[in-house]
Amino acid sequence: MDDGLLTVGVEEEFLLVDPRTGEPLARNVDVARTAEEIGIDLQLELTRCQVETSTAVHTEIGALHRQLRELRRGIAACAERNDARLLAVGIPPTVPHDFPVTDTPRYQRIAENFGMLAHEQGLSGCHVHVGIPDQETAIQVSNHLRPWLPQLLAMTANSAIYRGSETGFASWRSILWRRWPSAGPPPYFESARDYEAMVAMMLNSGSILDKQMVYWDVRPSVSFPTVEIRVSDIPATVEETALLAALVRAIVVMARKSLTAGQLAPPVPAEVLRAAYWKAARSGLAGDGVDPHDGNVTPMRDLLFRLIEHVEPALDEAGDRRFVDEAFARLLARGNGAHRQIAALRARGEIDDVVEAVARATLEGCGQPRTRGSVRSAERDDSQSR
Repeated sequence: MDDGLLTVGVEEEFLLVDPRTGEPLARNVDVARTAEEIGIDLQLELTRCQVETSTAVHTEIGALHRQLRELRRGIAACAERNDARLLAVGIPPTVPHDFPVTDTPRYQRIAENFGMLAHEQGLSGCHVHVGIPDQETAIQVSNHLRPWLPQLLAMTANSAIYRGSETGFASWRSILWRRWPSAGPPPYFESARDYEAMVAMMLNSGSILDKQMVYWDVRPSVSFPTVEIRVSDIPATVEETALLAALVRAIVVMARKSLTAGQLAPPVPAEVLRAAYWKAARSGLAGDGVDPHDGNVTPMRDLLFRLIEHVEPALDEAGDRRFVDEAFARLLARGNGAHRQIAALRARGEIDDVVEAVARATLEGCGQPRTRGSVRSAERDDSQSR
């Protein structure tokens, strides 16, 4: 294994909403055009209500954290210029009337072949890329990552409210996302050849239309020499995204150390991993989880502490230990995005409060630009000042 730090980059997907009603707003082309004017390259997502940012390639988590702040601040300002509001949220909290599909040939082809799966999308996640030299290594690293995916999902859960109501899940995005035939935890592959054979079968069957539609929560990147971890909701705050990136890279480092020592990953049964996923999506940080290593029911916070203990050597090597310890302590004290959403809704039963809480978290620590809240929130603030 190389002595240098593994590279890491992050993609964040965001929802655009009406600043008055909080409803999803089909304005991604306009926001992307405005972003281009200030030197930010935004990707258009499947629906016209979403945009995606991509960081540069980094070796230092501090530099990555700074760029994540700059991107959120910049895109929020671009959204405001187009009478839209930027939300870091896994699913729309309000009642969406429609999720129009972005007008590109590929997205239109997906919509034609997958019907309501495409039109009921509006799901926003976060993808962490870690530099890997070849596909064979990426597949073996993926096997080592599988048992830790539920913990990463629970930590970043940020989609508890949908269509104005509590879903009963911390990550409802995760539940909806797995309706796609290639989504969810990846299978255990013996080799890159096995992986390619499975992808070829899915292409032949029509369950995917191209290799970019391999939506497993870990996959070798189609475009970059990286392994891509896609399990999480878009985290509520930039600090949580940076924490996720630091932990993901550290897991990959530990996986590569194991592979160098000749240790292949244990083949966690798919049924155990599915149960662990379900518990993570259901309870998030607040309740029990399932430890994929042994199938035991354990408090999720304990499972997360086990994860951090597992990656301590990698965190120390990268100089990330202090940041991870402090950011994780703040996350446990404050709660993740799902916790914030539920607390906001239960306080007064107003969905506007959820949108406001999500909007504040989106720009927390970013040096917030001036943004407009909903009409009802503005009226409430004005009445309180009189």
